[in-house]
Amino acid sequence: SMLNSKIPAGPLDQKWTEYKGHCKLVNPANKRKLEVIVVGTGLAGASAAASLGELGYKVKAFCFQDSPRRAHSIAAQGGINAAKNYQNDGDSVFRLFYDTIKGGDYRAREANVHRLAEVSVNIIDQCVAQGVPFAREYGGLLSNRSFGGTQVQRTFYAAGQTGQQLLIGAYQALERQVALGNVKMYTRHEMLDIVMIDGKCRGIICRNLITGELDRHFGHAVLLCSGGYGNVFYLSTNAMGSNVTAAWKAHRKGAFFGNPCFTQIHPTCIPVSGDHQSKLTLMSESLRNDGRIWVPKKQGDTRRPNEIPEDERDYYLERRYPAFGNLVPRDVASRAAKERCDAGYGVGSSRQAVYLDYAAAIERYGKIECGKLGIVNPSADVIRKHGMEVVKEKYGNLFDMYEKITGENPYEVPMRIYPAVHYTMGGLWVDYELMTTIPGLYALGEANFSDHGANRLGASALMQGLADGYFVIPYTIGNYLADEIRTSAIPTDHPAFVETEKEVRDRIEKLMSIKGNQSVESFHKRLGKIMWDKCGMARNEAGLKQAITEIQALRKEFWSDVRIPGGVNEMNPELDKANRVADFLELGELMCKDALDRRESCGGHFREESQTEEGEALRDDAKYSYVAAWEFKGESNWELHKEELVFEVAKPTQRSYK
Repeated sequence: SMLNSKIPAGPLDQKWTEYKGHCKLVNPANKRKLEVIVVGTGLAGASAAASLGELGYKVKAFCFQDSPRRAHSIAAQGGINAAKNYQNDGDSVFRLFYDTIKGGDYRAREANVHRLAEVSVNIIDQCVAQGVPFAREYGGLLSNRSFGGTQVQRTFYAAGQTGQQLLIGAYQALERQVALGNVKMYTRHEMLDIVMIDGKCRGIICRNLITGELDRHFGHAVLLCSGGYGNVFYLSTNAMGSNVTAAWKAHRKGAFFGNPCFTQIHPTCIPVSGDHQSKLTLMSESLRNDGRIWVPKKQGDTRRPNEIPEDERDYYLERRYPAFGNLVPRDVASRAAKERCDAGYGVGSSRQAVYLDYAAAIERYGKIECGKLGIVNPSADVIRKHGMEVVKEKYGNLFDMYEKITGENPYEVPMRIYPAVHYTMGGLWVDYELMTTIPGLYALGEANFSDHGANRLGASALMQGLADGYFVIPYTIGNYLADEIRTSAIPTDHPAFVETEKEVRDRIEKLMSIKGNQSVESFHKRLGKIMWDKCGMARNEAGLKQAITEIQALRKEFWSDVRIPGGVNEMNPELDKANRVADFLELGELMCKDALDRRESCGGHFREESQTEEGEALRDDAKYSYVAAWEFKGESNWELHKEELVFEVAKPTQRSYK
């Protein structure tokens, strides 16, 4: 169908250079006349707004939080990948490209992924120049750690709070442009629709979350940097406010949605502790770098972990995947944990957990430290003491967080972990220039579908967000805006703005007028349970068909029986939430439809009907080597468009991490 991904011609490793050499430019005087709207101020949004402001465009940036510093990017823990090869261990741009394509189970677009690998090296230089405090070796050189799906060490990190440090770097760049007058920042504003004029995106309608007023804003182009939709599952590691609304409104207006069923279940999260919980907490993948994952060899073993001798423990990832061990990609690690728990080997009171053990790492580091200090024949206690200090320096904040939440000391007993929803590879379909199927509307970072295929490798989300914002969009947006220099700002009393604002207002009034008996939260929770049970770590045809019917019924019930207290023209968090949950109730159905349509297993999308003899994901390249891009046609009605994936360099094979 009509999908043109605009991939430049030429050899893969020269496409981006060629593109930059030939794309259209906008001169400085014209940039000052062009207005760009950026929705969302996480890593992708803050870096894009700062970069475009620096170039001289007139930028307006919007976030629903009280400060860009609260964007969910702040929660990222483990690190950011870059093909610097500082460890001299065989890394290269090609290897980062190949690991990402293979990790994504050959369901990503080669040209985008290669560009990502190329610009990864610039990101580190940019962030170091901003003063981001990356971890360093004793001699002052930047340090790297291992992450899943790779055999080299390419992950740069700042203890267990890399996202926070990177976000503060991007935020400082953004605030500098705000102070210079190049960017106008709107906090506590939520985008509730896009405005279309003559087939192009020309602005947005926002709700001021403090006063409840609706605002109209014009832009020559609009950038959606609004993150992922993992909260459709209710329980996830996402911030409570993270939602799909900005992307979904664009989808309803004509932006195709790519691969909605590709969601990532992160293998190392603190297990669910009861029905009262409203979110989950991630334990960084970097912990798999030094920790060893195991379960007892005996089913239903109730002994304490420290009472179980070494030969009665099953280090199942090391057993099943000797080449990668505990560092297999996330989808593989998650399914392996589920398989052990389902087979009756789970631990903890719920039996829905496995152990992540640091004893061996503490001992290993302790011996190294004692050697450095010249301590001959150290006792076990001395080794432990020195080893704990090293682990504390690398992972201290994660260990503290675990102890606060569970009341257990992970230096003394192994952590209990279980997979949880974390990231969404699916998102708005974009071409090579990051433009959606709506002219003038772009999607960056987790909000687009672009770089991770069916499974993202750890430490690649921060890389993609900053790559899109700092190094891709400043070039590609010029290619579109160069033809817009004669378009003067369209006044917001234009009929399209009036009409779109009325649609938004009508929907809010409709929600408020239901005055039913059930809370927004209760609907969200029920939707999440359907999604997790039937479109979660494993999916099958019967379950997905049931899920679609159940979601349709739940949506009907929501629109007839939801209760939203408070008023419209005031601060009303329940109304904000109702708006978002109403969108999740539509998205959930599309995710199940996409999962049902893709009768193969790949990456995070595991169809029980399609697996190898050893229980691994079995792809069907002959039938499904495409991006599924769904066009909204009306309630419960979508049309599928396919972007065929052509692999010129990384030839698809059955993934093996053995």
